[in-house]
Amino acid sequence: MLQHVSLEVPPGEAERTIEFWRLAGFEQSEVPEALGDSILWVEREGTQIHLILTEGHTAPLLGHAAVVVPEHAETVERLRATGFQVESTRELWGAARAFAIAPGGHRVELMEFPPPASGGS
Repeated sequence: MLQHVSLEVPPGEAERTIEFWRLAGFEQSEVPEALGDSILWVEREGTQIHLILTEGHTAPLLGHAAVVVPEHAETVERLRATGFQVESTRELWGAARAFAIAPGGHRVELMEFPPPASGGS
């Protein structure tokens, strides 16, 4: 199980970043006080996205987080209607997929459902 991924975000885009992840089905959660005020967390079903607020943020060109989103088609439309760039892509294993650009330039794959288990342990 992947517990969290950390993404760097420009401080001026913090609120818009929280909005993006909220529209994708995540809720903002509490950050331990010891970590300070330059980090935000969002969470859904035990998986967290840690948003590190930094002026020197970076985002890979092709590397991305992939998340299964509830009500895929509706989620994609909500993101588009709110001004986020979302491009549908080919289905895999019968699941709809799209790529969105989150604040800070992060590419996020939005999946209707995950691939079938490989059967390995």
